[in-house]
Amino acid sequence: MKKSFALFFIFILSLFYSQNLISYVNPLVGTKNMGHTFPGAAAPFGMVQLSPETNQVPYAKDGKYNPETYQYCSGYQYKDQTIFGFSHTHFSGVGHSDLGDFLVMPTVGKLNLEPGEANQPKSGYHSQFSHQTEKAEPGYYSVFLDDYGIKAELTASERVGFHQYIFPKSTDSHIILDLMSNIYNYDDKNVWTFVRVENNQTVIGYRETTGWARTRKVYFAMKFSKPFKSYGRKRYEKVEYNGFYRKFNENENFPEFAGRKIRAYFDFDTEENEKILVKFALSSVSTEGALKNLDTEIPHWDFNKVKAETQSKWENELSKIKVETINNEDKKVFYTSLYHTMLSPVIYQDVDGKYLGLDQNIHEAKNFTNYTIYSLWDTYRALHPLYNLIQPKRNNDFVKSMLAHYNESVHKALPIWSHYSNENWCMIGYHAVSVLADAIAKGTTDVDINQALEAMQNSSNLKYYDGIGEYLKYGYVPEDKSNSSVSKTLEYAYDDWCIAQVAKKTGKTDVQTEYLKRSENYKNVYDAKTGFMRPKLSDGTFKAEFDPMDTHGQGFIEGNAYNYGLYVPQNIPKMIEMMGGKNKFSKHLDGIFDTEIADKYIEKNEDITRDGIIGNYVHGNEPGHHIPYLYNWTNDAWKTQEKVRMVLRKMYHDREDGLCGNDDAGQMSAWYIFSAIGFYPVLPGSNEYAIGSPLVKSAIVDLGNGKKLIIETKNQSDKNIYVKKIMVNGKIIKNHILNYEEIKNGGKILFEMSNSH
Repeated sequence: MKKSFALFFIFILSLFYSQNLISYVNPLVGTKNMGHTFPGAAAPFGMVQLSPETNQVPYAKDGKYNPETYQYCSGYQYKDQTIFGFSHTHFSGVGHSDLGDFLVMPTVGKLNLEPGEANQPKSGYHSQFSHQTEKAEPGYYSVFLDDYGIKAELTASERVGFHQYIFPKSTDSHIILDLMSNIYNYDDKNVWTFVRVENNQTVIGYRETTGWARTRKVYFAMKFSKPFKSYGRKRYEKVEYNGFYRKFNENENFPEFAGRKIRAYFDFDTEENEKILVKFALSSVSTEGALKNLDTEIPHWDFNKVKAETQSKWENELSKIKVETINNEDKKVFYTSLYHTMLSPVIYQDVDGKYLGLDQNIHEAKNFTNYTIYSLWDTYRALHPLYNLIQPKRNNDFVKSMLAHYNESVHKALPIWSHYSNENWCMIGYHAVSVLADAIAKGTTDVDINQALEAMQNSSNLKYYDGIGEYLKYGYVPEDKSNSSVSKTLEYAYDDWCIAQVAKKTGKTDVQTEYLKRSENYKNVYDAKTGFMRPKLSDGTFKAEFDPMDTHGQGFIEGNAYNYGLYVPQNIPKMIEMMGGKNKFSKHLDGIFDTEIADKYIEKNEDITRDGIIGNYVHGNEPGHHIPYLYNWTNDAWKTQEKVRMVLRKMYHDREDGLCGNDDAGQMSAWYIFSAIGFYPVLPGSNEYAIGSPLVKSAIVDLGNGKKLIIETKNQSDKNIYVKKIMVNGKIIKNHILNYEEIKNGGKILFEMSNSH
């Protein structure tokens, strides 16, 4: 009877929450001056991410790095007034970039294949636009191209971008395919491009680029709803030898063309308000695979049907957490954040399961779906733990994709930062081991644990990677041997703890003992005299010049000794003891939030701005995301509640500059989701979450196993930020720790809130 009532209660709550959740998402939310999030059209976790490029900023000017290019990591900046076209692959708010493949731009009038300069209207094929005519929703984007009188609409399935252009009457309408355009572009980025015009409606080909991904090949198939009357291309690089293709005029109506730098065009006659649709499919395998993806996913020309289907997929994904909030803005921030967490990783296989592997051979994913884009230094912290909570089956595919990467790697290493059959080696740590360990700890993966342990061990012993050889020799990374040495030592020590947890599950006590010992290496870079983690040299002495506020040359990366120096999640009590005990440590945390960091310490960091800083706490970057929760291990747990609520309020909102730093493939947003529902994974790889201060009034969390977790808050308000009492399934929680075992089968968490601690 009780079970029946509980199910009925959940049913009634679900009806209460059953709203159009995509209406609460604003895909235009991003950052003010950094890599913007992806605002265009995509299916959840889709390979195709079809989005506008609002400028074409080169990676370098006069042979030097161009800082402006950093603003275009995702191709889009809200402050811009121009659109150069719509390309099919993007990252969402990362701090470095690539992609921007296959830019399509409709135009009217005299053909111009030059993109032009954004600050010079009509200097090229780009167009002015206004945000008044721009509309962005999950799975849909539209805008009016002022220079041409064309309305552009975009939607997408997982592997196919779907364009709909409404033209004015003209005998001189064009659709340009710019095969030179890239994000983080430079002269030699395009390695080769090949195009075949199969008939007057179908075009196939591929492009290979180099860059952040050293060897990246993407195949495409492009179909028009209407036959084009003529077509052509322009090749821009100097051609010293062209074989016997010199017999032909390859510039006009010649059915195949190839080169490093090519722009193609397709000509049409159009009536007033005539729609020309373009389906554009991608594949990592072949043009045959691209065509198969196209014909399987969108075999028709019904744009609105695809839009509706994709938005239904988004509604389903967003429904994994249904919340009621104090106000409407909070709900918009919540669902925009949840949307951000589902833009990557992306599906990286054709509909038949084939994909291009890290070894550049064709593989077939069996019993899993292969994914790519793993920004693991960022996402192991909260994003993958969030997937374990609400996307366990998909996260199992992520784990298997990482093991496929390992099997295809000549280094026999798990991914560090991988995308499109490439390892970028970006950032530090070997954090795929954290993702594997967290999934194994929570029982959400069915991989062979012994194979996973082998992959984790091999990754941790790759001596020629980023100071690991020195780490194994000295028990820390010496700053005179490898820079960012303290950050590396701390991250490696945490990862080693993760390996020990998996070794424990396999019964390999010798491996467990070895890695538990390695996990204590953080002690080797702690300087008791200064009270900070500090760079140490290979002779065993600490680096003489040391400023704990600074990042550069101080042994840290994207952080300083105040925030990154507190990264010992595997043994927080021991760290606190080392640093003087609970009361002193609590005051140290206070100082981080209360002490204003000087401009000189952040002016060199293009990914850190004042928008993401509270005192010296840098929420706009990842290394300190656990810091507000550390008070839980002192005598002042109420300060965690205070600081978490403060960060939720100050660092996120629902406007176009609503993120305080790069979303970094969803990590920034995952922090918000966890914190808003009341707990956070300070130690991925364990079964524990730290309690914070929930922002929602209530939530229903679909755990992906047929179970639902109900979260309710009593006396919730902007003033009642302190947690007076927590009950989990009727049991009072007193230690500010929530255990996964207590919620994995669903149930209820009740937070009783108060305005005093």
